[in-house]
Amino acid sequence: MKYMKLGLRPDAFHSDGSTIRFVATELATDITVKVGDVKFYLHKFPLLSKCPRLERILVSTSETNNEEIDIPDIPGGPAAFEICAKFCYGMIVTLNAYNVVAVRCAAEYLEMHETIEKGNLIYKIDIFLNSSIFRSWKDSIIVLQTAKSLQPWSEDLKLVSHCIESLASKVSIDPGEVEWSYTYNRKKLPSENGGEIQWNGVRKLQSVPKDWWVEDLCELGMDSYKRVIMAIKTKGRVCGEVIGEALKAYAYKRLPGFNKTTTTHEGDFAMYRVLLETIVWLLPTKRGSVSCSFLLTLFKEASFLDCGENCRKELIKRIGKQLEEASVTDLLIPAPVGESTLYDIDLVLNVMGEFLIHEHGGAQRSSCDSRELEEARNPASVSGNLSITVVKLIDGYLAEAAKDPNLPILKFVELAGMVSGSARPVHDELYRAIDNFLKEHPDLTKSEKKKICRLMDCKKLSPDSCIHALQNDRLPLRVVVQLLYFVQMRQFSARGTSGASEGGSISAAMNTGDECNGETMAVESSGGRNVKGVLMPKRILGKLWSGKVQWGDNSSSDTSESPSSINPDEAKSTLSRNIRYSVS
Repeated sequence: MKYMKLGLRPDAFHSDGSTIRFVATELATDITVKVGDVKFYLHKFPLLSKCPRLERILVSTSETNNEEIDIPDIPGGPAAFEICAKFCYGMIVTLNAYNVVAVRCAAEYLEMHETIEKGNLIYKIDIFLNSSIFRSWKDSIIVLQTAKSLQPWSEDLKLVSHCIESLASKVSIDPGEVEWSYTYNRKKLPSENGGEIQWNGVRKLQSVPKDWWVEDLCELGMDSYKRVIMAIKTKGRVCGEVIGEALKAYAYKRLPGFNKTTTTHEGDFAMYRVLLETIVWLLPTKRGSVSCSFLLTLFKEASFLDCGENCRKELIKRIGKQLEEASVTDLLIPAPVGESTLYDIDLVLNVMGEFLIHEHGGAQRSSCDSRELEEARNPASVSGNLSITVVKLIDGYLAEAAKDPNLPILKFVELAGMVSGSARPVHDELYRAIDNFLKEHPDLTKSEKKKICRLMDCKKLSPDSCIHALQNDRLPLRVVVQLLYFVQMRQFSARGTSGASEGGSISAAMNTGDECNGETMAVESSGGRNVKGVLMPKRILGKLWSGKVQWGDNSSSDTSESPSSINPDEAKSTLSRNIRYSVS
């Protein structure tokens, strides 16, 4: 037999539109194999000696004197069958990571086993896979990608599981034993292309980072990626921080909320929803494996994609455990569609509740999670030992959220009340939040203003905040008088005079609800030393001089205690001596 060539002639088309492939030989072909829209004109002997399935199909069709075999369901289609046919003719075939899975599945379909003929195609492909493909990091990724379109054959032949095991094993080895040739997506630094010349002339090779594999695996689809990460976690040799970095990289590449180049279509929402929920499910359990900022971004995306309640609850629990890492900007997540508020304050309330549960030792969780959360959100259950970072975070968030005119007062008070007054060393940021709220909600009643101002302790305001508050006509009159008293006490204490004891029994407990009218006058420092002038509303001083203010013993911002009255003349005399003060 002369050398035969299996080829495609450009003008070889059948009358029914199918493509013709034939063997270039002097021997006439005696069998036609149709695969899809391609017809192969071949010889029986080389094919049937290596492909038992073709022989059985031919026997079943010989009864009709039909020498044409139709195999439309062969995996890999015409391209894979052509390689199998070439092998049967003894031709040299080229296998690589892109076609080896298809050819292996096609050979399995044709039953080209070693038991039929020694050195048959399946045997040779398996050797190629084990000796070359599965040993290569890049080829294993390519094979795993191509195997998806060849299921269930690739799964049944364990090609997918072998690729996953190969990748997981390579990820789990010591980075010191990894060469840069493993990776093909990472952009290397100039020093990583060769080495680094040290001062003594000795070339030192660039070390491989622990996350050398992260970017390469981002090429995988979600199902394959999930299985690889699970296999890596099962081996237990990669730390949670690196796995968290891998999931973060995958989210930034695949999710539209992270990757601005990814467009979102209505039909894609279900796919992205599953992808995000899978990423959350794969997150390492170790606290700090991913940043709180990343978790909050995941929650923002989960709200946008309308992910399941379990997914959002899991994110809230994780965020609550490392809330001190967040920033105010991270917490400013837009409210869900349909809500009237600008920001999702319910998220912050729930996260703060989880943080308090965690701070209290992580109570036993059961079906009573919601009840525990409500207890944690009760101000009475909050200790004064909260992280200063979290206190500043919540107050900073309140200052920004208060600018929303649709923010309900109950939500504001609830969140502010989750941090006890003793946990705040300084109330300046809380005062700023209250001032912003009063500014954006001018229609509040007097009782509502008192309720919100009761959150603030005047004694814990800095001198600059005191000056601002004393001139703030949005504050209730009773709060301004309290500030007058505390500023006066500070001045007496600073001077070390007897004036402190003289005014020691005074506290600002206002029994009037009159508001300020915005007219102001200057209150000067005592002794003629005007260190810093403070503008005071005339109406407030008018109330003070007229004796309509009653004074009692109350050193906190809550003025609900029963006040004791003093003689108006005495009040006027005392104020004439002691209202003058300075703020240094």
